[in-house]
Amino acid sequence: MDHATLVDAHLDAYAEPDTARRSAAIERLWASDGRLIDPPLAARGHAEIVAQGAALLSQFPGHRFRRSTGIDAHHGIARYGWQLIDPAGRAVLEGLDVAEIDDAGRLSRVTGFFGALPAREAA
Repeated sequence: MDHATLVDAHLDAYAEPDTARRSAAIERLWASDGRLIDPPLAARGHAEIVAQGAALLSQFPGHRFRRSTGIDAHHGIARYGWQLIDPAGRAVLEGLDVAEIDDAGRLSRVTGFFGALPAREAA
């Protein structure tokens, strides 16, 4: 699967409200020992990633993710921007993910950052 398909499927799966569908997608897209790391949470393995998605949905019911940039990738590492979209279609949060993709084409680690990059500190 190409990078765009993998990333978009991951973003869709993470906010999938149906637990069985979310679980099946994560098992298909992620390595069994994959790690999903965001500022407030970290998960390792399919079950924890599924649970982390459920925690997100409990705070943001009806929300979904969409990729907001192209994908820059090399050597099994990809970076891309994303937005969290509310039920009315408005972006309520945005950020950047850095994803590691294993030799089987599955996600092995995704590290997320919220918001824009910070301004450079004064010299």
